[in-house]
Formats: sequence, C-alpha cells, structure tokens
Amino acid sequence: MTVNALASVDVQQVAHDRGGEPVQAFLAEYSLEITPRQSDRVAEIAARLAPGTKVYVALIDPAEAPQQVVAAKALAAHGLAPVPHMPARQIRNAADLGERLARLTGEAGVTQALTLGGGLPEPFGEFSSAIELLRTGLFEEYGITRIGFAGHPEGNPDITKVHGEGALMAALREKQAYAREAGLEAYLATQFLFEPGPVVNWARTLRSQGITLPVHVGIPGPATVKTLVKFAAMCGVGASARVIRKQAMNVTKLLTVSTPDDLVSALARASREQPELDIRQAHFYPFGGFDKLFSWLDTVKR
Repeated sequence: MTVNALASVDVQQVAHDRGGEPVQAFLAEYSLEITPRQSDRVAEIAARLAPGTKVYVALIDPAEAPQQVVAAKALAAHGLAPVPHMPARQIRNAADLGERLARLTGEAGVTQALTLGGGLPEPFGEFSSAIELLRTGLFEEYGITRIGFAGHPEGNPDITKVHGEGALMAALREKQAYAREAGLEAYLATQFLFEPGPVVNWARTLRSQGITLPVHVGIPGPATVKTLVKFAAMCGVGASARVIRKQAMNVTKLLTVSTPDDLVSALARASREQPELDIRQAHFYPFGGFDKLFSWLDTVKR
C-alpha cells in the first residue's frame, strides 16, 4: 500500500474495513484525553472503558496543575491508568517538577507520563523543552517507567521557524537515546490529524532516521465540523486540516457531525500492512463529547 493510496482512501475498501478485523485490531487498545476540569465525569467515563485504559490528563491552563492531580486520583480510583501531561514551559524548576511527580505517583499511582514543550511563548522558569525535564532524572526517581514524547507529523512551526526543519528529528533522536539509557519505555503520541498520509510519511521518515519509537496517533473524536475547525485553528494543526476546512466552506455543513471512520480505517490498514512503521494505536481527543465518542466506538468495534 503506497502513501498516496493511503492518503486518498478508497471508499469501497473503507466500507469493507469498517468494523472489520483490521479496525478491531487497531482499536483493541486505545487511549483518550480529559482535562482537569472534567474530573467530575470520571465515574461516567470509567463505566464505558475497560479497566486499565490509559486516560491522559491534559494541562493547558497552568493554574489547573493542582486539579490535574485530583483528576489523576479519580481515574486511578475508578480502575483507569492516569497519564498526566508534563509541559516543560509550565514547570518552574526541578523542585516544582519533583513536587508534581511526588503527588502524581504517591497519590494517584502514576507510572506513565507525556512530556512536551508546552506551547507557551515564554517558559515559566528553567525548562523550555521535554529533554530538559528528562535530564533531571526525576521521572526515574519517582517510579515513572513509561514516557511519551509529543510527535508532529505535520510539523511544529513554533520550533522549526526558530531552529530549522531538522530540529524536531534531532530532538526525537536525543529523547530516544535518553530513554534507552535510563531504561524507560518510550513512545510517540502525535498531534491530532484528519488524514492518514502525513502519519505514514512521517513514520517512514522516522524509521529511516533510526527512530524506532512506536507511534500512537492522535484522532479527533466525532464532533460537528464547526467544533473541529475551532480546535484545528486553536492547536495549529497542519495541512490535513484542509479536509475539515473544505467542509466548513459549506455553511450548511457546519453543524454536521464528522466521524473519523476513514482515518481509522486507513491507519488500521497501514498498521496491518506496514508493520515496520509501528503505527500502534489510537489516541482519541473527544472534541465532540464523550457520549459521541463512546457511541461511535461501540459501532465501529462490533
């Protein structure tokens, strides 16, 4: 299967794959994301998830750091595995990082975290990148055994416009090397996308550059076109956003619910037919709400 074939999904093949073996295998294990403010919905979410499902606790607003711990504790109490975001630019220093990790591991039993730059124009303190967090050695000290790194199949202009196109790949090689030396199990969690082609291209480039980390693909859950356009603009996602923006050009489609069937089907085929790319699983962003996401998952996994 070529990249072009994956990027322009064949409708008949998608119809055959939906709910079929490739999709079911790809969705056998998946993760999803909540915000600290959604901690009061954990019981409701847990009722729809398999025990042990990994649920990421995003940290967009720095003021919500204490609530992130509350959300992680609630997830653990309901049999789920909390995975907190650790954004470098929101952490003041090693002491601040240590305090956060102490609470997350001690109170919520956290063993996995997602490290990322954080997206703020200016850092709060000493850290501006994920590798700087790693080099403190505090993740290993507090019992974190699995670490995620942010992946950008469509690029990250905030980094490349300052440091050049090669900066992202160099940073991934550095983080992979650190994880190996520290005995941490590592993986890549991507920004959300609307097309499979960029993921496949990017994964192939990673492997050619000696980066062997498995890829968890960010997928937007079912939501109205208007909502997806809003999040695409907020998060600065790249070229694949044109898929959803084209729909938004038709005002009558703004309130139409868009589902990721085609994207998931294509990724499932890529995972099956090109195992060397190690496109391993889906990570869902429930932009349209948890009810829409779980209902859709129930349908495609049958």
